[in-house]
Amino acid sequence: MGKRLIPPEPAEIHEVPLREALEERYLAYALSTIMHRALPDARDGLKPVHRRILYGMRLLRLDPGTAFKKSAKIVGDVMGSFHPHGDQAIYDAMVRLAQDFSSRYPLVDGQGNFGNIDGDNPAAYRYTEARMTDVARLLLEGIDEDGVEFRPNYDGQSKEPIVLPGGFPNLLANGAQGIAVGMATSIPPHNAAELCDAALHLIEKPDAKSKALLKWVKGPDFPTGGICVDSKQAIAEAYTTGRGSFRVRARWEQEEGARGTWVVVVTEIPFLVQKSRLIEKIAELQDQKKLPLVGDVRDESAEDVRIVIEPKSKNVDPALMMESLFRLTELENKIPLNLNVLIKGRIPKVVGLAECLREWLDHLRDVLIRRSNYRKAQIEHRLEVLGGFLIAYLNIDKVIKIIRTEDEPKPALMKAFKLTEVQAEAILNMRLRSLRKLEEMEIRTEDKNLRNELKGINAVLASEAEQWKKVGEQVGKVRDMFGPKTPLGKRRTTFADAPEHDLAAIEEAFVEREPVTVVVSDKGWIRTMKGHVEDLSGLAFKQDDRLGFAFFAETTSKLLLFATNGKFYSLDVAKLPGGRGHGEPIRLFIDLEQEAAPVALFVNKGGRKFLVASHEGQGFVVNEDDCVGTTKKGKQVLNVDMPNEARTVTEVVGDTVAVIGENRKMLVFPLDQIPEMARGRGVRLQKYKDGGLSDVVVFDAKAGLTWKDSAGREFSATMKELAEWQGTRADAGRLPPKGFPKSNKFGRGIE
Repeated sequence: MGKRLIPPEPAEIHEVPLREALEERYLAYALSTIMHRALPDARDGLKPVHRRILYGMRLLRLDPGTAFKKSAKIVGDVMGSFHPHGDQAIYDAMVRLAQDFSSRYPLVDGQGNFGNIDGDNPAAYRYTEARMTDVARLLLEGIDEDGVEFRPNYDGQSKEPIVLPGGFPNLLANGAQGIAVGMATSIPPHNAAELCDAALHLIEKPDAKSKALLKWVKGPDFPTGGICVDSKQAIAEAYTTGRGSFRVRARWEQEEGARGTWVVVVTEIPFLVQKSRLIEKIAELQDQKKLPLVGDVRDESAEDVRIVIEPKSKNVDPALMMESLFRLTELENKIPLNLNVLIKGRIPKVVGLAECLREWLDHLRDVLIRRSNYRKAQIEHRLEVLGGFLIAYLNIDKVIKIIRTEDEPKPALMKAFKLTEVQAEAILNMRLRSLRKLEEMEIRTEDKNLRNELKGINAVLASEAEQWKKVGEQVGKVRDMFGPKTPLGKRRTTFADAPEHDLAAIEEAFVEREPVTVVVSDKGWIRTMKGHVEDLSGLAFKQDDRLGFAFFAETTSKLLLFATNGKFYSLDVAKLPGGRGHGEPIRLFIDLEQEAAPVALFVNKGGRKFLVASHEGQGFVVNEDDCVGTTKKGKQVLNVDMPNEARTVTEVVGDTVAVIGENRKMLVFPLDQIPEMARGRGVRLQKYKDGGLSDVVVFDAKAGLTWKDSAGREFSATMKELAEWQGTRADAGRLPPKGFPKSNKFGRGIE
């Protein structure tokens, strides 16, 4: 008989709701990203990878002025000891710390190809070398004197600092960019000397608000320079709340050439903009004919940035040309401010300028206290040792005898001279050659000096005011190191108000000026044809639709549309559809109510006067400039209530008005009887028993009245011949002269 197989007992199964499992894991991931990757610490302004790079370089003794070491060695050490992530990630972070166009105050001094402002990649890490800069040395100063706490590294084999002593206002001076999970940070670089001045004010007045600190911190200071064109209010608001953005423009100047020609030379471009991509974009826009004022662009940069922009012609306004470039390219860039940092290394928080500097100052004080306590312990130990040395010096023969004769000299020495264990150990570890040097005076002098130093340290530890005084001295030294007169400390970004330009002129600058023919169908479909097309017989229209009217314009023209609701609407010819197809309904471009319909469409030339009139026969004279609206909703000019509607608009050229009603009665009267207004109902032009106004025209009395019949033949009548139709405004009028068209229209539109 074979053995019967017994199935194993099933393991216990725990049911966990998916939501709970995901929440727990996602929260762990989010916290890890926020704390250990993407957000900088408010105290030293560094993310973990940067901190580990600097600490790794410190261990390799790569101080400023020492020999460079291969980047591969630095990356390998940092990866092996502190940062168990990709070597490329570590090298990329290190490269950014070395680029003087990415970091305002580089922390790494690089030798070799570390990339450039064009966006070219750096050389591989086996080819480049690096060491620390003075700024990095300031950040690390005091790390060997218990200035900061350490924690075990990822494998517990060694220790790494939780934060650096940070004797430089690195968070704001160098800025930071980072995207975590559910939050991001974006801090532009600032001027270190200005930050130190603000910090010194904050030491004097700890309750100072961010706004008060703007006396020193004017705004960001980018390594690539540029001009910040934000208002002071916007900058103040950004620094108070910790959120905002800065508009930064390229710095440019006009260079004169031969025979009145000129070019614009761009010498500084906005922060984080790649020069090669910027020039590609300008060339691309030129191909698309979106930069009609620009003739050519070329890069003449060597060490410094020099982008040369040639105008289409020497008559172009350089400021307007640059404005068109600022609007369409990265020559103007918006740089966000989001002061989201880790407070005390643990809490992510969006802070204002004052709180940011406050965190840094509090950290400097903590480091000062830790370093003072460390030094105090060192001095106390040394004083104890010196006390033992003095006893040994005064009783040298007896000490030698005990050491030579005793099996256990340490307890014998302690008993004979009442020494502590530390003192006895120090005497026993003393070299024979030191006996010659153990002079009483030397010991006493060192003892005295150390006691004086200890007194000073105790005074600092006992008084908060003394501590802040020391921190102030430290900040003052940094300020002097990076003052406005030093090459590195000199402010690079300046401030200016954005020049005010006529919006219409700027819009025009974006469109190449070309002749077009605007075609409107009977059903209100609109399109443009290239050039001034006289013969429109070959045009195709939708079924049941035909040509309404057409007129000549230019791509830079603005059109005015007058509708039956008494509103004028503005349209850009450049935004209208081209000649292919049937065009688009005019209502797509304006918010025209369903019950309203177009009355007339013409080119806005500006400065003319129009006579507008309603079906009920009321009207007034209006200036063309009062008819231009900026929104799609149009501008109400003639007030009409349904079923009354706007019926006609005609240009005022002359001194006499002729009006005809649907009842075929015509009236002629002087223009000065009609008022000029910007908006209103108007005055009665002609009186009707039934029906309403059909058409109205303004003409010059000397030249007489002209009209066209249905066959297009022109008729005219002098004022003498019009005697029986002459009257005053609001009369009824009489039947028109012989030959007047049945359509009851004068046949004169607006040019």
